[in-house]
Amino acid sequence: MQEEPSVLDYVKSILTFWKGKPLKIPKVEPQAEDYPLASIDLTGSGFEERGVEIQDDQQAPVIVHTTISTHEAEVNVWPWRALIALFIALAAQISLEPDPNRTWTTGVALYILSVIFLVWAVKRGELTITPLPLSEAKEDPRTYQPTYLLIGLLLSILAFILFGRNQFNFLNTAIWLLAIYFIIRAFWMPGEKKESIQLRVRRFLIRSKWDFSINRWVLLVVVIFCLVLFFRFYRLTEVPPEMVSDHAEKLLDIWDVLHGQTSIFFPRNTGREAVQMYLTAAVIMIFGTGYTFISLKIGTVLGGLITLPFLYLLGKEIGNHKIGIWAVLFAGIAYWPNLISRIALRFTLFPLFVAPTLYFFLRGLRKSNRNDFILSGLFLGIGLHGYSPFRFVPVLILVGFLIYLLHHRTGKELKKIVFYLFILAFVAFVIFLPLLRYAIDNPGMFSYRAITRLSTLEQPYPGNPFIIFVKNLWNALTMFAWDNGEVWVISIVHRPVLDIVSSALFHLGVVLLLIRYVQNRNWSDIFLLISIPILMLPSILSLAFPAENPSLNRTAGALIGVFLIVGFAFESLTNSLKRKVSYPKGAIASICLGLVLVVLSVRQNYDLVFNQYQEIYKESSWNSSEIAKVVRSFSESVGDVNNVFVVGYPYWVDTRLVGFSAGYPTKDFAIWPKDFPATVSIQGPKLFIIKPEDTEAIESLRQLYPNAYLEMYDSKIEGKDFYMYLVPPAPDDG
Repeated sequence: MQEEPSVLDYVKSILTFWKGKPLKIPKVEPQAEDYPLASIDLTGSGFEERGVEIQDDQQAPVIVHTTISTHEAEVNVWPWRALIALFIALAAQISLEPDPNRTWTTGVALYILSVIFLVWAVKRGELTITPLPLSEAKEDPRTYQPTYLLIGLLLSILAFILFGRNQFNFLNTAIWLLAIYFIIRAFWMPGEKKESIQLRVRRFLIRSKWDFSINRWVLLVVVIFCLVLFFRFYRLTEVPPEMVSDHAEKLLDIWDVLHGQTSIFFPRNTGREAVQMYLTAAVIMIFGTGYTFISLKIGTVLGGLITLPFLYLLGKEIGNHKIGIWAVLFAGIAYWPNLISRIALRFTLFPLFVAPTLYFFLRGLRKSNRNDFILSGLFLGIGLHGYSPFRFVPVLILVGFLIYLLHHRTGKELKKIVFYLFILAFVAFVIFLPLLRYAIDNPGMFSYRAITRLSTLEQPYPGNPFIIFVKNLWNALTMFAWDNGEVWVISIVHRPVLDIVSSALFHLGVVLLLIRYVQNRNWSDIFLLISIPILMLPSILSLAFPAENPSLNRTAGALIGVFLIVGFAFESLTNSLKRKVSYPKGAIASICLGLVLVVLSVRQNYDLVFNQYQEIYKESSWNSSEIAKVVRSFSESVGDVNNVFVVGYPYWVDTRLVGFSAGYPTKDFAIWPKDFPATVSIQGPKLFIIKPEDTEAIESLRQLYPNAYLEMYDSKIEGKDFYMYLVPPAPDDG
């Protein structure tokens, strides 16, 4: 038997290289049992730190730390089944894109085939599903500060009494805020004392030398941040270009706020909660943008941006920081959240408060931290002042607690969870107090909008309500891949709400989440999936008006779960390439696949928002801003603004919007033909704006003012021309 060369033989062969080739040390393939300790990815570069235990017959075991490539310890095989699943899913969604001849059969068949390959890939170990972060089970003493609680209760009762007459004032608001403070202090658990922010800032500023470093992660975050800012602010004044009647209602409410009418609930136009009114009032005061469309847009776009950090944190809660950043990326560029921010109505407030409510709720249950439930209740309460569909979020929280208890069936856990639920609900209740007082005093107005959609108050059901509910549920759940409804103000009608890439990733992500649940039985996976239909219920329950479902505004809260699942699928697929294929091939392939998917998504969403949606919106809305330019030009040159009239005509421009766009808030330029004779006594030149189809109005004006001039204004938008009927001053005027 031939002996194995020693180390000395190997050294001699190198030093006497002229005698022949140096000896080679035979390669030994690492075995799984050689590495008993779990690997931890420290750098994200494909290398892991492992503890390797070396046994010796005469010595105690020692631990030697070695750095080993992840891919050397794993099978070097391309995850072709997972890639095929992705490509088939993309093909499925392409077949479902809007087309006169599209059918759902091809797309469904391809999606089913994609799922088969995906499950096959998981079963063969080709696809690495991102695991959940570890839970931290801790005991809670269930203590509280009775003095603070008593003070908070007394102040809450007093605030409730003072919130009559539907008005915020200094006294009731101060008492209410103090009540919130004492309630939070009563339950807040103090943590370890840390340096104050002021001290840390001071220490940073007095340093003689500042050191900054940029790694790949920081660069990625900066690039994504810039991309999101581009999509949310690019051509903000132009896209969309015109206001609709709802904007006039909002601006009138904001006018009231800035002129002393600080309402809790705004009853104009079937009733609205208060957050947007005060947010836009703050924008006007800070930026001086006036009662304009851009003032409304600034507030809602900022609200949409503030949502994204909480989406990132939620990504960490369901997996890791990479899921969070991918969720932010796809949500930041997607046309759905972009449109509900740009339309400048209250819609973006739904996901804005859903995200932090769910983040602190999930983190609180994972870490057994009561302070997180206090914060969750805080955002839950504020969210109830934002947008009516948010009223389903308390239902979602209750369902979440029930799902958690079904997975943790112990008496000790039940007591702790009931205590946490009480804290969350109590904090939210105290913050809800002003609206609660209004709801008790005015129950019909507070619930009018919801009741008219759910019941027959406004019109009878167009069929069996149960059948309508089932159809609405189906239409809502399929809007991601098929049809997002017919509301042109906030959508491209009858197309999927997600782009091709996001939709494919979403549907694959749902399957991966279900697989992870089957493997680990973790409650949060099911909760995330169930959160989507629950947060879509405000749209699904439109039983009296099923044509309004799906609507992207009433389902907006669900986009949090949707884009978390998109980020989850993206991370699982790209990470599998990096881990299963040898370095650097796997890393390069992962980057290339990710870039291709992101570029395709960016390209389509840009086209959806800045081309398709913009064109549809211009064709569907009325050009009140062009009429406003004519009004302003007349009032600043030859005439008086009080001598300008926009002749009313069914389903034409909202004359209040003309006033806001022209710089005359609260002025309504409307006049009806029956009131034309009253204008004869008005001195000075007069201007009448008339819809071309209104020939009767033109004839009536000619009889009153035969010497006037009729001229057509050629609009930039086809079909939006209007007549200008200019009446010169009478000879005896002035």
